[in-house]
Amino acid sequence: MVILADQELRELGVIKDSNITVDLNGDRTFSVQIARSNWREELTFSSLIYIMGTEYGGIIGEILTDTTLDYVEAKGLSWRGRLAKKIIEPPVGSDYKTVSGELHTVMKELIEPEFDGLFVVSQEDTGVTVSNYQFDRYCTLYDGIVKMLKSKGYRLQLSFRREQNELGYLYIEAVPIVDYSNRVELSKDCKLNYTMDDKRDGVNHLIVTGKGELQDRNILHLYVQENGEIETKKHYTGLQEIAEVYENTSTETDELMSAAEDRLRSLAGKKTFKMDVAKLGIDVGIGDIVGGRDYLTGLYMAKPVENIVYEIINDVESKTYKLEGDGEE
Repeated sequence: MVILADQELRELGVIKDSNITVDLNGDRTFSVQIARSNWREELTFSSLIYIMGTEYGGIIGEILTDTTLDYVEAKGLSWRGRLAKKIIEPPVGSDYKTVSGELHTVMKELIEPEFDGLFVVSQEDTGVTVSNYQFDRYCTLYDGIVKMLKSKGYRLQLSFRREQNELGYLYIEAVPIVDYSNRVELSKDCKLNYTMDDKRDGVNHLIVTGKGELQDRNILHLYVQENGEIETKKHYTGLQEIAEVYENTSTETDELMSAAEDRLRSLAGKKTFKMDVAKLGIDVGIGDIVGGRDYLTGLYMAKPVENIVYEIINDVESKTYKLEGDGEE
């Protein structure tokens, strides 16, 4: 049931006869489309929608009405979207924000002061600590926490909850990443279709030509390493080396390296893996890992779940899963 609550978190009832879409970790937004004849004034700015026990929901921040359409649309950021709109800033006089302590304790100190009591971090002791963990400069709260948790084999889990006779809140916890590719070996034998593409003849040496003329021209050499990282040290040689020139005279020198790395990533070999995760019949979360094997070619791949899109269209519920790298050129 999709529930509507006012900005004071008082429940106003179930939203019926509407289409709901929640994009958890793509554009991190939600949308509620409701027929004009069923519109209710409580569907207004700062009201909340949520499905109890899940992270499907958010706070209404935009209302679209178009008299040529037969519905009104209320939109807003998903809960992950809210976390992504807060920034971790370095303390005054420091280059980086660093933290130490048990995971939930660190998360509580970072998250709860930002959300006026709506976001509540678990008080359970995970038994896992970080020591002088350094966040990237001016990263989002979401990216910073996800990266910190991943360094310890954990992921972020969110769910809207309400205790009896209490106001609702978003419950946040760190849970271990589950590698389903190790638990369940998926193959064509299990009647689950998937697509694998393992491209190994992509560019692994990019010669970057920047500003300047002839021998005074700014030249960079970037190399793909065996683990896929990009460095200035050569790894592949001889027949295995595949080189290409990238000319960029419009980007300033101090930004050229970043632009060149993006270019090399787009040209390099890569592995893509797509499958209908919903058909697994297991509760896979963002950050968990799924995999598959094709016994004919011997190819095996595993990828983390990057996003989940939840929908209720014409009273039919569905989930679409996106794996890391899906949709990349």
